Formats: sequence, C-alpha cells, structure tokens
Amino acid sequence: MSSPSDRPDTPGGGSPTPGAPSGQPSADVYTEILASKEFQELRSRYRRFVFPVTGGALAFYFTYVLLAAYSPGFMGEVITGSITVGLVFGLLQFVMVFAITTFYVRFARTVLDPAAAQIRDHHERSGAGA
Repeated sequence: MSSPSDRPDTPGGGSPTPGAPSGQPSADVYTEILASKEFQELRSRYRRFVFPVTGGALAFYFTYVLLAAYSPGFMGEVITGSITVGLVFGLLQFVMVFAITTFYVRFARTVLDPAAAQIRDHHERSGAGA
C-alpha cells in the first residue's frame, strides 16, 4: 500500500518540478487578482468582520482574566448554589467561541465565498486563469 506522499497527485507528494505545473495560473495572474477592485473589496469585507469580532473576543477574554486577578471577591460571588460569577464568565467564554464560529461560517458562506467564486469565475472566463 502506498502512502499519500508517494503519489505525485497529492500536495507535497512525488518529486518537485521546477516552475508552475501545467494548468496552474502564473504569478502574474495572482498579482492581477490581488490588484483587482473586486478582490480589494473582498479583503475589506473580511477585515470589517474579523477585526472587530477579534477585538471584542479579546476584550471579553482579558476582562475575564483581569477580573479574576484583581477582583476575586466579585468573581467569587455566589449566584446560586455553588455557581459563581467567575464560573459563569468562564462558561461564557465557550459560548462566545461557538457563537463567533457560527457567525463567521455563516458570513463566509453568504458573503465571502460567493464573492471569491465570482472573482475566480471572472478571471477564468477572461482567460487569465488559463
């Protein structure tokens, strides 16, 4: 049985060939796509989503850490039974990660992926990808 790296059709498999493989776009095509207005808009949309969400998640996380370090009385307050404010904040970290992942997947599927497909199709139809 052969391993995936023994097959030349898999990434990293087989012997390396100099230059781009046949059927692969050249570096000029990538440069052209990077410079296109459509790609710049796609990057802008991506950044307008990712940077604020990342900043908000980091702010929430560091607030949790700082409260745990400098306000142990508050974090140790009992809400009910043996559930404390700190435990709720800690569990909310997991909720936040799952929520952000869900929102990003939806955003990528509905906004980023169609725009990327449109850019790719445009360049393939114009002959730039050949």
